[in-house]
Parts: sequence; C-alpha cells; structure tokens
Amino acid sequence: MKNIIFAFLLLSGLSTLNGQTKEELKALKKEKTDSIGALQGKADAIQGQIDALPGWRLKATGTIGGSASGFSNWYSKESPNSSVGNFGININAYADLIEDKYFWRNATNINIGWVKFDDEDDPSDSDKYEVATDIFTLSSLYGYNVAKNFAVSALLEYRSTLVNNFNDPGFLDLGVGGTWTPVPDLVVVIHPANYNFVFSSGDSQYHSTFGAKVVADYTRTFNGFNVKSNLSVFMSYEGSDYSNYTWTNSFSYTFWKSLGVGFDFGLRKNKQEALNYDLETDPDATFDSIDNELQSYWLIGLNITLD
Repeated sequence: MKNIIFAFLLLSGLSTLNGQTKEELKALKKEKTDSIGALQGKADAIQGQIDALPGWRLKATGTIGGSASGFSNWYSKESPNSSVGNFGININAYADLIEDKYFWRNATNINIGWVKFDDEDDPSDSDKYEVATDIFTLSSLYGYNVAKNFAVSALLEYRSTLVNNFNDPGFLDLGVGGTWTPVPDLVVVIHPANYNFVFSSGDSQYHSTFGAKVVADYTRTFNGFNVKSNLSVFMSYEGSDYSNYTWTNSFSYTFWKSLGVGFDFGLRKNKQEALNYDLETDPDATFDSIDNELQSYWLIGLNITLD
C-alpha cells in the first residue's frame, strides 16, 4: 500500500513538474517571439530610411505559372487521346532615380502566356503552343519638384504586344502636366496635355488623338509582401470612342530568400481594339454596333523577386 501511495505521489509530482516546464517554455517562446518582432520592426524602420535616401532604386519581380496534362484512351472525354498545357510569365521591373529636386521613374511590364490543346486523333490539330497573352508596357516619367509633394512632369508611355504583331497596334502617350506624391508609395500623374499616337498597318480604325492622361501607381513592400498596382487612363478630347484604360496588379509573398508565390491580374478597355477585332468577321462593324467588352487576364505561380 505504501508503495502504491509513493508511486502515485511521484507521478503527481512529475506531472506538476512537466506542466510547469511546459508553461515556462511557452513563456520563453513568447518572449523570443516578441523580441524577434521588435527587431524586425527596427530593421523595417532602418530599411525605410535607406529607401528614402537619394539615388537609384532598382527592383524586379516575376511570376511563373503553368501546368501540363495528358490523356490516353480516356473515353469519357470528347477527345480521349490528347495533351494539354499552358505556361505564363509576368515580369515587373523598375529603375527609379530619386533626388531632392527631381525624379526619373522608369518601369516595364511584360506578360506572355502560351497554351496548347493537342487532339492526337485529329491529324489537322496543332500540337504547338500558341500565344494566349501578349502584353508589353514601358513608361518613363520625369518630374521637377516645385513643392514637397508636387512636381511638374513629362511622361512617355508605350503599350503593345511583344511576341506577335509588335507595334501593330502600338500606343504611345507623350504628355506634360503635374505629378502628385501624397505618400512615397503612391504616384499620381495628371497630364491635361497628352497626345496618344496609335501605330498600325493595313486598313484599320485606329486613330491618334489629343487628350488627357491620368496614371496612378502604387508600389509597396512589407513583411515579405510585394504589391504593385498601376492604373493608366487616356481620355480623348475627341470622344470616348478613342479613350482607353489599363489596370494591372501584381501581388506576391516571399517565403524563402527570393522565392515566393505570386498572383497577377489585369483589366483593359479599348474601343479601338474591339472595333478592329470585330472588323475581321464583320466588315460593316462600327463603334456604335460593337460590344466593347472588358478585357482581362490572370496568372498564379512561383514568384521570384530581385532587389
């Protein structure tokens, strides 16, 4: 009986000791976690001071996504013997020169996607990857500061495709006005004097016009997250038929060194592009008869960030 009581007391003591040790370890973990958070906060503050210094700021981030699949004698499908694949890449890069009196901001966006559907039972079916998404944008903004958050500025922005039909069409904006920077991460361009040059070959409805240009660009990095959003709007003084806008967004999270996951999507409306597309099947199409539907793309995949 004494042995049983002794064993019970020993087990109770060990349980209490183990419980105390667990609580102590939890408290120690919380203390270390708080210390890491405080150090990270200090590191972020120092990085903010570094980013605020005059000079060049360079950064590039890219998202790569894709998938492939194959079917053999899969009779529940309409094409039982087939292979499917898609691959896409999106690159955002910028090189900004920030000085006390002036700035020069340069950026580029490239988004290209390929897709393949090969019906192996159809000899006329293509087994090649076809271009599904093809976007190329290049911009250069120069500004001279006349106030703390405002500058007189000039903008050059070019938009086209890169793989197929380069510069056909191509859109080139040249304009002057002002740039407002309410916070370091947000740049708002307002240019009431802007000419939208449109380049195209053959018989098309593309037309160059004079108008106003508005651009809002937001770029931020925090706690491993990278955010890039750009809205570019051209408002033609000759009417909405010649106006257009493009909104691109890139989000990524870096989980190890320069590697992470990314999500990119974009929206666009351009009535001239819509009319030119409809004219291929309907020679009588006009601005009034077409449906100027919203254009869009998206991509999810592995992300690589280079500073």
